[in-house]
Amino acid sequence: MTAAQDARAILSRMGVHENIFAPGDLPTRSPIDGSSGSPVRVATRDEVERAIASAAIAFDAWRRVPAPRRGELVRLLGDELRVAKADLAALVTLEAGKIASEGLGEVQEMIDICDFAVGLSRQLYGLTLPSERPGHHMRETWQPLGPVVVISAFNFPVAVWAWNAALALVCGDPVIWKPSEKTPLTALATQAVVERALARFGDAPDGLLQVLIGGRHVGEALAADPRIPLVSATGSTRMGRAVAQTVAARLGRTLLELGGNNAMIVTPSADLDMAVRAIAFSAVGTCGQRCTTLRRLLVQEDVAETLIARLAKAYDTLPIGDPREDGVLVGPLIDEAAAVGFDQALAQAIEQGGTVVTGGGRVDRAGTYVRPAIVRMPAQTPVVMHETFAPILYVLTLREFDDAVAIQNAVPQGLSSCVFTDSVREAEQFLSAWGSDCGIANVNIGPSGAEIGGAFGGEKDTGGGRESGSDAWKAYMRRQTQTVNFSSALPLAQGVRFEV
Repeated sequence: MTAAQDARAILSRMGVHENIFAPGDLPTRSPIDGSSGSPVRVATRDEVERAIASAAIAFDAWRRVPAPRRGELVRLLGDELRVAKADLAALVTLEAGKIASEGLGEVQEMIDICDFAVGLSRQLYGLTLPSERPGHHMRETWQPLGPVVVISAFNFPVAVWAWNAALALVCGDPVIWKPSEKTPLTALATQAVVERALARFGDAPDGLLQVLIGGRHVGEALAADPRIPLVSATGSTRMGRAVAQTVAARLGRTLLELGGNNAMIVTPSADLDMAVRAIAFSAVGTCGQRCTTLRRLLVQEDVAETLIARLAKAYDTLPIGDPREDGVLVGPLIDEAAAVGFDQALAQAIEQGGTVVTGGGRVDRAGTYVRPAIVRMPAQTPVVMHETFAPILYVLTLREFDDAVAIQNAVPQGLSSCVFTDSVREAEQFLSAWGSDCGIANVNIGPSGAEIGGAFGGEKDTGGGRESGSDAWKAYMRRQTQTVNFSSALPLAQGVRFEV
């Protein structure tokens, strides 16, 4: 069986209806062997309109449900995801090309955020504030916001939806999901899991959780509609700018998770054994297609030659191939366009003075496989400043720690960052206000592997959004300041006198 046929069998087993394929408009393809599956139906403009209207009606009902009861739906969703974990993870591998353990890990993230959100449903805390007026009290409360649109990318085809949906649901908001056109099948399979949770819950309103398959026209229609107060979008900076401008034109809100051009600084005191493992996982995992992929390695001169030699040896033994097979660590790029981008970036790096240490080029097999590359660069040239969504690691050698921090911060993106050092001074400087300018800063671990307990997101061209962890739930709610006068007088604030 081809990978596309395997995907079709899993969909059937998970209860996805055959009518999603007939008549089909959007081609489906597995990057594992290049096999094409049946095209899926794309939402029409009328269907988009009906989905938004349905979500608006659902909001009126769902916001009246007590938050702990809303949390019960998320608990049931987590239960159903546990049951479906193996099948859904296998589908992530087949459609996105992730190795099997990463597919399982992505579904585990969905389960983890459900657990997190269930507890949160009893912790949507506000504040009680002292009033300057006698016989008054003030408080700040958080109210449901409205229908939320989630636009997700192919590289995390299901987890990003869950990060948003689990929080939005407990906050009282319906969710409309527009997945990547490159990974529609995982979204449809997830919706089948959602339907089982909704059936067990029993009395959720229609239109609470919806999926709309489609391309740019679907995303633009959702972003432009004033009935959608929040659009959460994950993808390229170019896409994020377009979404932000459309939503801002109607004074809506956005939660943007965009590009990352993440760096690691390695100092002379670093544990090189740990650093090599962290670099390899962060730079080649998911074939370099994570937003937190390590793309720039900033090494101080004293350890540069030793570290680069060890990395080259590790790269030369990387198992590349079918991500379903045991032992494989590097699967395919998502499609031919990504492979072309990989080739072009390497050519540009050479033109800009770079030297390929190892890797580069295609692997001779069906599918879109490349050899992860290490490239030594003379400086942070334009190609290094640009995020290429492929496994290319640019290495720069520096003398001073402060210079490394400055170079790390000198790119437009600001998602994740890390330093390997055994110096407390260097670690704390990296984490200080004048250290890393990224939303995520790690010491002695790579830039990848964020947990849902911490807020995820970045600064600058990364978009400024935060998902999961801490108080990220507030993005899905509106704050209201309330003042209650329980006296028999009407004193005014700031001592103002106004006698009528």
